[in-house]
Amino acid sequence: MSLKVPKAQNLQLFKDGYKHLQGLEDAVLRNIQAVAELSDLVRTSFGPNGRNKLVINHIGKLFVTSDAATIIREIEVVHPAAKLLVMASQAQEAEMGDATNAVLILAGEMLKKAEQLLIMGLHPSEIIKGYELASQKALAELETLSTSSLPTPPTKPTLAAALKPAIASKQYGYEDTLAGLVAEAALTVMPPNPKNFNVDNVRVVKIMGGNLSGSKVVRGMVFGREPEGIVKKVKKAKVAVFTCALDIAQTETKGTVLIKSADEMLNFTRGEEQHLEKIFQEIADSGVKVIIAGSTVGELALHFLNRMNIAVLKVLSKFDLRRLCRVVNATPLARVGAPTAEEAGFVDVFETTEIGGDRVTVLRQVVEGDPDFDPKEQDSRSEKTRTATIVLRGATQNRLDDLERAVDDGVNVIKALLKDPRLVPGAGATELELAKRVEVYGSGLKGLSQHAVRRWAQALEVVPRTLAENALGGGEGNEVVSRLWAKHEGPGGEAWGVDVEAETDGTLSATEHEILDSLAAKQWAIKLATEAATSVLSVDSIIMSRPAGGPKIPQQSGNWDED
Repeated sequence: MSLKVPKAQNLQLFKDGYKHLQGLEDAVLRNIQAVAELSDLVRTSFGPNGRNKLVINHIGKLFVTSDAATIIREIEVVHPAAKLLVMASQAQEAEMGDATNAVLILAGEMLKKAEQLLIMGLHPSEIIKGYELASQKALAELETLSTSSLPTPPTKPTLAAALKPAIASKQYGYEDTLAGLVAEAALTVMPPNPKNFNVDNVRVVKIMGGNLSGSKVVRGMVFGREPEGIVKKVKKAKVAVFTCALDIAQTETKGTVLIKSADEMLNFTRGEEQHLEKIFQEIADSGVKVIIAGSTVGELALHFLNRMNIAVLKVLSKFDLRRLCRVVNATPLARVGAPTAEEAGFVDVFETTEIGGDRVTVLRQVVEGDPDFDPKEQDSRSEKTRTATIVLRGATQNRLDDLERAVDDGVNVIKALLKDPRLVPGAGATELELAKRVEVYGSGLKGLSQHAVRRWAQALEVVPRTLAENALGGGEGNEVVSRLWAKHEGPGGEAWGVDVEAETDGTLSATEHEILDSLAAKQWAIKLATEAATSVLSVDSIIMSRPAGGPKIPQQSGNWDED
């Protein structure tokens, strides 16, 4: 008989304070539960009728938005599995700038479906294999679903039509106005080769008051402040950009000055003034009419600049300064002095206008077709404006922030469409069609992975279902989805999607109503959602070390000051 060796009791593998969860119950299903919670949180914000979330972040800033990227960024998710999902949605935001919510919803739904298979006893590796097969099949089928594409070169109506669905999902009811503004701004700065379109060149300036209909596109850059000096308007001017303070240089060390006579006392400050005047005289002599300061402007400096009729604008943001240099073709200088010919920029119009009671400064280049264009004055240094600014008007700061997010989404959609102009039917039609095709493909597979493929297909149905539920309520949502399945079974049913206004039976043909989505965004969303789901499924144990840092301060109930 073999000898029984006694086992050591409570073998300690980790330091104190470690958490170690393993096995199906503890690790996998708990992860799935956390991810499902996260995806249910943003699910109600999906689509045109998505509800807004009111998020207050750790520094007490208030956000009222239905934009998933913002919600995810502002709530601090600590659960490790849910973090994987957040990373996938951030990758989508960085890559496409749109469809971040779709990634969260799809991944969450895929894991919910996988949970049923796990409970039945299927091994995670089989599910992962099935999901990967389904994803490959869906991406191959997606290529065939493209109904139209953005014409080149794009025109304002075609761009606006392609943007409407993306903007409607953020600002439903205002998509016509906003899509028009974004399309106009994008075409203003469109380079000769549209593939080089830079998202950064469409700026947004938010001015409180008025309403959305008062918004407009301004060629060039708009700053929400007035120039510092008395010169408010300059035309055809040379521009110098300084990143340093325009002021008398202060020495780094303290010095003591002994003054022996009254004359020395009088001359003491005069020397400084003369030196400063000499510097600004040099700048004025080199033909500079506009100075952009990246830091403070001293009172004495301002006095000389006003005397020499030079306009001064303070731009405190580093990034705006960089963009401005791109608009006027200038080099930012770190010392105060006359710029060389290469370092100076050129601007056609520098003016202060009033928008709804707020004074703003506009720097722009004039091109043919503008009201103040004069062919006689045309200068070789003028060129097409490299930046367009959308001036948004609205009643409250939160409203303006939300409008800005919608505009950002629109600009990102343009960028994505210029890279890959193919469009697919929106309104959940593409997802339902893919679900149908992947389901058929799964039925023809042998082995255990077929169950996972079919569950993956069912998970795609969540997109049209969520659209319908958010717009028409839960009970009606189910009926709409079943009507859609019936439509998709018939010939030419690929384009039937959810009608959020429910004018007839809750379904509509997405292509007829021009509800089209970017194919590339869908492609990335499916890819990233499947990757996030499979990486959560492939985890079988979680090991968490004790968080670093000293003991937490005990939270007293009530205010500490109350005795």
